[in-house]
Amino acid sequence: MIALSIKTWLAGFGTKLIAYGAFGLFAITLLDSAFVPIPGGPDAAMIYLSAKSPAHMLVYALVATIGSTLGCTILYTIARRAGMIALNRVKPARRDRIENLLGRYDMLAVMLPAVLPPPFPFKPFVLAAGVFKLKLPRFIAAIFIGRAIRFLIEGWLAIRFGDDAWPLIKQHGLKVLLSVGLLLLTFLVVNFFRRKGEPATLAADEPTPPN
Repeated sequence: MIALSIKTWLAGFGTKLIAYGAFGLFAITLLDSAFVPIPGGPDAAMIYLSAKSPAHMLVYALVATIGSTLGCTILYTIARRAGMIALNRVKPARRDRIENLLGRYDMLAVMLPAVLPPPFPFKPFVLAAGVFKLKLPRFIAAIFIGRAIRFLIEGWLAIRFGDDAWPLIKQHGLKVLLSVGLLLLTFLVVNFFRRKGEPATLAADEPTPPN
């Protein structure tokens, strides 16, 4: 009963914040990412505001991205200082998988989950990034890029489908955003190897000095 009352109060609080437009969206994304999950959360707010005012969609996406990035950074900092205690509620098997992903893929292990919509459990990745000390600039970049992709997609869907965008995301969002995430990963990998090959190519093209 108490949990239900708190959830109802948070839902009402989120609704009040939306009335403040971009400022309210910033507050919702910050609070939802760092401290208290708000029912509907940033996604519903982003879609509602973008559908209501399509001309401001890019502003809403930027504000939501910044708020979410700051909130996640706060959570990251707390986890970094707390150590393994921060992962007490994460099952050992999941914790080990996340640690392995961070070790193998670095910031990509945070960026792709940042794109995925609820109910994907994203906060364990943020906590693990702090506990296992992913470099802060790389963490911030990963969150910012991932969240920017997510909110831009939601904004576009809001303009395209209006209020129906949120049910669409809840039903098919995982497939849509996961597809975008995979495309992003492919682009980054191809770009990485292309840049890696550039010095060798340049070196091969340099004229041989005379004897």
